[in-house]
Amino acid sequence: MPFLQNAKFTISVNNFNELPVDAGVEIAFAGRSNAGKSSSINTLSNQNRLAYVSKQPGRTQLINYFSIDEDSSLVDLPGYGYAKVPGVMKDHWQKILPAYLQERQSLVGLIIVMDIRRPLTELDIRMLDWFAPRQKPIHILLTKSDKLSRDKAKQTLLKTQKIVKEKWADFHQTSCSVQLFSSLKRIGVEDADQVIQGWLDSHKNNVPNVMAQI
Repeated sequence: MPFLQNAKFTISVNNFNELPVDAGVEIAFAGRSNAGKSSSINTLSNQNRLAYVSKQPGRTQLINYFSIDEDSSLVDLPGYGYAKVPGVMKDHWQKILPAYLQERQSLVGLIIVMDIRRPLTELDIRMLDWFAPRQKPIHILLTKSDKLSRDKAKQTLLKTQKIVKEKWADFHQTSCSVQLFSSLKRIGVEDADQVIQGWLDSHKNNVPNVMAQI
């Protein structure tokens, strides 16, 4: 039974100063538009419409918070890289995303969703560059892995693991793992669930009650 199944939407914010109190535990999901981020969140929570899924890329344009329990939240960050997003909006999020990733104290881990057919795009690399220096764990989901043959998917996984280890994990001395994932075929769901639950469990005993601070 997925431990995220009780996740509930709480708030959407458009500006850094609108974020909830910087306390508790937050795990963020980031990814290029149309990489399958919303579908991944829905699959991991075993809910069909927790995160909005659209055939049109770039629909997630706010920071969306989902409560996991009274101290923990899942944070769905705006999808990036969609060419038709207005320039003003791109500039807006190019300021807010690095600020959130680099400054948010309650953020304990980052899930980056990448289409296995196009991993480590320029914007994916930028996300890694922003967050890895904080030496907090990163986990990459190579989504839509069912679109490739088993051998090709494994080759892409090994190649991505090698690059990530050399450029970010070793250089910044941080944990940065990679796995295959498919929402459609439910590939890798248990592995991803265990990673996220492990992050939450490792911080729970050290986190003050968020409700007491509101």
